[in-house]
Amino acid sequence: MDKPVKLTEKYERNGWPSVKRPDLKPPAGWNLSLLTSIERIRSHALSPDGGLISFIKDGESLSDVYLLPLNGHWPARITFDRPLAPYWDDEIPEWSPDGKWLAFGIKGHVHITPASSLSAVEGGGLPKKITDFTTAASGPRWMPDSNGMIVTVERNDADQLLLTDRDGSWPRALTTDTIGDHWDARPSPDGKFITYTLRRFDDLNRLDIVLLEIATGKSVTLYGKPSTRAMSAKWSPDGQWIAFASQETGREELYLVKPNGDGLHQLTNSGHDVFQFEWSPSSKRLAAVFNRNGAFELSLVEAESGSVSELRGGAGMHSNPNWAKDGSFITFEYESPLLPPDLYRMDVETKKVTQSTFSNPPAMQVNKLVLPEVVSYKSYDGLGIPAFLYKPAKSNGAAIVYPHGGPKDQYGFIWDELAQYFVAKGYTYLAPNYRGSTGYGRDFERANYDNWGVGDTQDCLHAAKYLRTMKDVKPDRIGIMGGSYGGYMTSCSLSRDPEYLFACGVMKYGDSNLVSSWAECEKRLRIYTEIFLGHPADKFDIYLKGSPITDVKNVQKPILILHGLLDTVVPPEASEEWVEGLKRHDKVFEYKTYDDEPHGFLRRENQLDAYERIERFLDWYLLPK
Repeated sequence: MDKPVKLTEKYERNGWPSVKRPDLKPPAGWNLSLLTSIERIRSHALSPDGGLISFIKDGESLSDVYLLPLNGHWPARITFDRPLAPYWDDEIPEWSPDGKWLAFGIKGHVHITPASSLSAVEGGGLPKKITDFTTAASGPRWMPDSNGMIVTVERNDADQLLLTDRDGSWPRALTTDTIGDHWDARPSPDGKFITYTLRRFDDLNRLDIVLLEIATGKSVTLYGKPSTRAMSAKWSPDGQWIAFASQETGREELYLVKPNGDGLHQLTNSGHDVFQFEWSPSSKRLAAVFNRNGAFELSLVEAESGSVSELRGGAGMHSNPNWAKDGSFITFEYESPLLPPDLYRMDVETKKVTQSTFSNPPAMQVNKLVLPEVVSYKSYDGLGIPAFLYKPAKSNGAAIVYPHGGPKDQYGFIWDELAQYFVAKGYTYLAPNYRGSTGYGRDFERANYDNWGVGDTQDCLHAAKYLRTMKDVKPDRIGIMGGSYGGYMTSCSLSRDPEYLFACGVMKYGDSNLVSSWAECEKRLRIYTEIFLGHPADKFDIYLKGSPITDVKNVQKPILILHGLLDTVVPPEASEEWVEGLKRHDKVFEYKTYDDEPHGFLRRENQLDAYERIERFLDWYLLPK
């Protein structure tokens, strides 16, 4: 991609910089180094025999793969140069059906390693690249024989599925049409068919479930409806049914269909979104995670009746359920506002839970953390906006509005260490799920279509108005901070608010010009934007209306801008444009870039630097003596 301006790491400012407040001390038991020390445990998979767990740990500079024996031994590291990857944009390692091999991605290619790497055999178990036949590949899926493997590559501007093997033999194309992207291949138990998800380019809000016969290449659509997403097709172990999630009813419910297309029916009618699910070995039930207003609860679904019984609920987030081979236990990941992510196992009959990894340092365990309460407030048009409210034990009078990224995402009962730190300092912290957020039904999720930077901005402004009704919050001490789309909400809120409800803002890798960012970001993000806004050639007025760069002259409050120069999601040029606009109109800002960061700050030293700048900035503008 041509870069008209070479960007280099820098710090710039206009106006007096925020300075450290020597009169303010970190809360007892807290410091920013503690926050950045916690290594995230995630993306686990249970081996077919139930004896090993593979998982990814985000360390200070790498996101490496580990193997953990469930008999109590220490985890073993099996990759050594896997670059840091954001947890929301990484793949889960894939076990071969015989349990002897593990597949995963490293630097844009599929690698495999023998599970026997624990005993340092077969060349020490070093990962082997098997996709040298292409420039990049992802999404490995093993065939039932534990030799064949399906991978995803891009060809002719569409994601296609190829069949290779663990030796990396020259592949055979399984899909070739260019009507859309082909994702998430799932082989049938007998290896004769696969299902995959087709994202059609002629209807970007449509995801189809397609069945393909490997021998003939013949395909048939099992489920596909205009403007309806269906995803995550999975075969029952006995091969009789294919389960998938669909948003047809306005909620993401589970559906079943036979491989020949018969018997299509809706299995669940919970009124809540199914976040993830997995078949039991008996094919009689499924472990499913239901999103109940930001609490992601683990349940069992009976395949015959669709009845749902809770396994484990509460104010937290369960994810990635895996069944043991005999169905006796389930492994899963869990985090909450009070606990960082870790791996757990549950006995299905007794519901007894055992923790398998321990990422929470003792220094954090002794701190008193806050469980947010779920609240709701009215926006400008009367729409109810759900939000998560953290209340400090002793208020300092200041508050932070924190809009999440996405916009197709949701703030829930998750681990948010920075929120806990600011609450410990006395800040009130409000995380709104503005229109466009997931978890509240299709209509709410699509309420910001053709409307970026308008209604959702009002939702953020009304979050400040909601905070102003609280006796412990000073009306002139409310700031807004967000990353990605949340950073975009920050720039929109500061430039499109004649009441100047916010005293300052923090914009982390956020957008300012939807038109130029669409042209400069990677393909998948261009299409992602088009899901909401259409193509800029047809909807230029909507793109322009959503771009806060057109209203930069109206900014009256200080803003801190942080961006990574390796960002391909929101290109760093978006912040450059924003800063140039702020300079032209003599606005107060601070601007810091990081030359080794992609979208999101992943390296510990950069996280710490960013946190220090954010704390200094917010303390300076929100906490007068």
